[in-house]
Amino acid sequence: MTKEQRMARGITAGVGGKENLQRITHCMTRLRLALKDEGKVDLKALKDVEGVMGVVQDETLQIIVGPGTVNKVAEEMGQMTGLGVGEEAEIDMAEMTFEERASVQRNNMKKKNRTPFKSLLRRIGNIFIPLIPGLVASGIINGVANFLKNADIGTDSTWMNILLLLGSGIFTYLAVLVGWNTAKEFGGTPVLGAIAGMFLFNPMLADVTIYGEPLVVGRGGLFGVIFAAWLMAFLEKRIRRIIPSAIDIIFTPLITVLIVGFFSLYAVIPVAGLISDGITKGLTSLIDTGGVVAGAVLAGFFLPLVMVGLHHGLTPIHLELINAYGNTALLAILAMAGAGQVGAAMAIFAKTKNRRLKNIIKGALPVGFLGIGEPLLYGVTLPLGRPFITACLGGALGGAFQAVVHTAAKGIGVSGLSLIPLIDDGKYLLYFFGLLIAYAGGFIFTWLFGFKEEMAKDI
Repeated sequence: MTKEQRMARGITAGVGGKENLQRITHCMTRLRLALKDEGKVDLKALKDVEGVMGVVQDETLQIIVGPGTVNKVAEEMGQMTGLGVGEEAEIDMAEMTFEERASVQRNNMKKKNRTPFKSLLRRIGNIFIPLIPGLVASGIINGVANFLKNADIGTDSTWMNILLLLGSGIFTYLAVLVGWNTAKEFGGTPVLGAIAGMFLFNPMLADVTIYGEPLVVGRGGLFGVIFAAWLMAFLEKRIRRIIPSAIDIIFTPLITVLIVGFFSLYAVIPVAGLISDGITKGLTSLIDTGGVVAGAVLAGFFLPLVMVGLHHGLTPIHLELINAYGNTALLAILAMAGAGQVGAAMAIFAKTKNRRLKNIIKGALPVGFLGIGEPLLYGVTLPLGRPFITACLGGALGGAFQAVVHTAAKGIGVSGLSLIPLIDDGKYLLYFFGLLIAYAGGFIFTWLFGFKEEMAKDI
């Protein structure tokens, strides 16, 4: 039996058996399980499963198992339970016990009580999470190609042009992918959402004059695409209710595309453009004028956002900054949060005698250096408590430094050491020095104030 099969069996047992599973999905590091009855979850049993780094109880039960492992465990669970990944089992209310009905009602109440802001960030996260592997691959290819180009290696050669082509592909058509995922997330036809993305980034926009001025290709950016694709899904569902089934396939998409198309040109592009400009210029001004304080606050408070899984909601902001300025200074600052956590974990590894804790850190540190912080977050710093705070402090030091030296990234999808090839303006060493500051800060704060051996007794 493989490690992933053992984990799948242990997790399935810990959530109350395969009969209690309603839906299985996953992101880069977490299994996201929707359950019929959350009262059947045995948190201790889940945390004791070898390979499980942490458990988060939220709208879905999130079990952190790490990158490269999560997709294999999800697949094994799908085979064991008969649920395909992303497939949802139906709940028959008539066959439920009183306790199960009460659990469903509690889940429904939880959904009603969640804040609109959290729901919005989670929706945005769901749109961008499936794109992250492509953004990572393309970003690294693009970064390495530009790194070599800046070093005057292979300039204007065929292989260099091919690398630049491969690296830029997803960013060229990103609006289409975002539109597709947005419509899918809101229950619409994905291809109509993709068309919404095409509307806002079509080069022919420059030939259209509205309000006395030619339209600007891409104005409003991904914020505009998300809104237009949402509107596609919203209108499509309502138009379908009144169109006879015999002609639905013809007139529902036709009417939807025409309405959203004209509305996008006359309203979405101008309004989303103002919103996008406000966010990008506001953040840039905050970093420029706030300097040390802004960098420290942004990096210091980023780990709590990761803790609740809302950090993917920032992806369109990074992309808008890249679209407007060619780079994102925000990503270089926020990347320091993960570095502070790496430093904290190294201090704990050096101080503790707990063999299980050492093994968790050894397994999570390599990906931590590469910018994937969830394994350390849920397996080490957060369960211990105080090291989570000292890790944030270490990240704040690194963030302050990055804000002062004005480092920025030309791509997204990675952080930590992996971000080095994507750093703009040749400031690779400055970014790396900021990482060292965050590592050192997290280490020193944790060594002096963050960890005592008795904290590890329940790990």
